[in-house]
Amino acid sequence: MTQAQFYYKDKNAPEPKGNRIGTCILLECDGKLLMEHRADSDTWAVIGGGLKAEERLVEGAMREAFEETGLMLQEEQMEFYHIYDDPSRIAGYPDGNVWRIITAVYRARLEELPELICSEESRELRFFSKEELREVKIAATHIPIVEDWKDD
Repeated sequence: MTQAQFYYKDKNAPEPKGNRIGTCILLECDGKLLMEHRADSDTWAVIGGGLKAEERLVEGAMREAFEETGLMLQEEQMEFYHIYDDPSRIAGYPDGNVWRIITAVYRARLEELPELICSEESRELRFFSKEELREVKIAATHIPIVEDWKDD
């Protein structure tokens, strides 16, 4: 596998070798959602990643926001949103690992458009309106997260 592959409610998904816990953050500004164009696949995703063993969920979300965007968020900015634990959320990575993904999602609203720093994990960072999100390919594991955000 040369690119990451993401599955949601896909009967053809590979069998995961275990569970991984991740966090992500819905970073919003002016009614738009910040997304990253992933470097390991041709998909867009919510900012986030795997939780480290010593982290609380909110700490993982804040760390991922910093690593992927350069934004330093404070815990008081973070609002718990939802846990996504559908067993059909599966990710396969270029290193051959396949995991069932359980994701704790947080939300933070920004008052003004920030200056963003794109990490090596991303090709591009961009804010999307709900309408614009209909036109981009979203990583399958993030589809339910984005759909719920669009319905808010």
